[in-house]
Amino acid sequence: MKLAHRLLVVLAAWCLLMPSVLLAQSPQNEPLRVGSKRFTESYILAEIVAQTARQAGARTELRQGLGNTAIVHGALRSGQIDVYAEYTGTIAQEIVKDASKNTLTDLNRALASQGLAVGVPLGFNNGYALAMRRDVAQRLGITRLSDLAQHPELRYGLSNEFMGRADGWAGLAQRYDLKARPQGLDHGLAYEAIRQQHIDVMDIYTTDAKIDYLGLLVLQDDKDYFPHYDAVLLYRSDLPQRQPAAWAVLQSLQSRIDESAMIRMNAQAELQGMDFAQIAQRFLQSDTKADAAAPSSNEIAKSHSFGALLWRRLAADDLGRLVGQHLLLVLLSVGAAALIAIPAGILLFPHARLRALALGIAGVMQTIPSLALLAVLIAAMGVIGRAPALVALTAYSILPILSNTCAGLAEVSPGLRNAGLALGMTKPQLMRWVELPIAMPTITAGLRTACAIAIGTATIAAFIGAGGLGERIVTGLALNDSALMLAGALPAAGLALISELSFELWERTLRHRQLRRSA
Repeated sequence: MKLAHRLLVVLAAWCLLMPSVLLAQSPQNEPLRVGSKRFTESYILAEIVAQTARQAGARTELRQGLGNTAIVHGALRSGQIDVYAEYTGTIAQEIVKDASKNTLTDLNRALASQGLAVGVPLGFNNGYALAMRRDVAQRLGITRLSDLAQHPELRYGLSNEFMGRADGWAGLAQRYDLKARPQGLDHGLAYEAIRQQHIDVMDIYTTDAKIDYLGLLVLQDDKDYFPHYDAVLLYRSDLPQRQPAAWAVLQSLQSRIDESAMIRMNAQAELQGMDFAQIAQRFLQSDTKADAAAPSSNEIAKSHSFGALLWRRLAADDLGRLVGQHLLLVLLSVGAAALIAIPAGILLFPHARLRALALGIAGVMQTIPSLALLAVLIAAMGVIGRAPALVALTAYSILPILSNTCAGLAEVSPGLRNAGLALGMTKPQLMRWVELPIAMPTITAGLRTACAIAIGTATIAAFIGAGGLGERIVTGLALNDSALMLAGALPAAGLALISELSFELWERTLRHRQLRRSA
């Protein structure tokens, strides 16, 4: 019970401090919040925007890897981010929902009702396309998208976002009469799948670094299905008034990044393993657009020395920050679940039907996939980041604590209860001095299970910008970087082991206390 009281104090302090933190963020000192989607180029462009703003003395806050267009657009509209790099074709098709809006003037008119605006063309086009291994395409005589209709046996591995977009697979299949049933794959993993010949066709971004590196052939869009995707900044329309200095310096990015420079920067991240911030810094410090040479074979081989790369990823400077964020998510969610589930278990235990109903509801919550629950919570709460992540983690933690509380109380024999009542104890006294001490080892086991679940599930929270060790896993997926994914998974596994050892010691202490009481 002492742990529950301490967690209650922490939660109360957090709730009391949050309003003062929000009030302190006045328009004069609020940061420029820069967001990104969850793929390599978006990470790099977010760093370039943030570092450019810092040149004007602006305080910046990066919200990297927030997810697909719908999530990042929602974050922008709700004011959780101020600006991010987007593409004109995506804005027209996915945000404005009108493919005829193909100029900045048209897009700005359509976006005005949402409180958004678009500007600062960065200087390159990054469109969707389909690609195949060059040797396979040459063997089958495929050079255009129209040729795919003659080969229904080909295996397609397409990103889930591309399959759901208005300008994605459904329209493409109709335009080119394609009958294939594509498999949904993460964009980064699809490159590895096509390299190992598990799939034959994948969707690519035309500035992807791995197109040439893996010897892929980009198929010609001979029926002009895909729109133009010019890189621009999508921002809240009041940003120039709120942060005029930062906005003025962001204008310097106009036409500064050409397609070859963007491909080189993507290669630095995906083939050389360079940090996004370092890539942006090197680009901004250069006197020319193309400051970095293409990676040499020696550099690529060196970057793929897995042991050294894994150690470098593990020991990166962000480890302490990510572990702290991960622990905060786990402690707050499990603490909140304990404050809900333990009292609920005590109240529901005497009522069998209500207890069964509550356990059933908690069980149903446990079966909802975590990403689906996060998406629903984002829509319901209108925010991204830590708040929906904490609600989801709390929901997942309730079932083991509630069920173990009920199971622990069921272990108390009727004879002990009758003896306590015969001695004149009230029901609260009986619960405090007899039932809870006997049930505590089982309740502790429920807390132990809840912590293990929360530590693992908290890694998913990084998909909506909640931080934690999942940031490394999410970025590693975007880069198809196994070392970076392991650098997030191994510390999370270490936290789980520490949690298990801590609860084991606690349970032993409780058992010894019970034995002493029995003696």
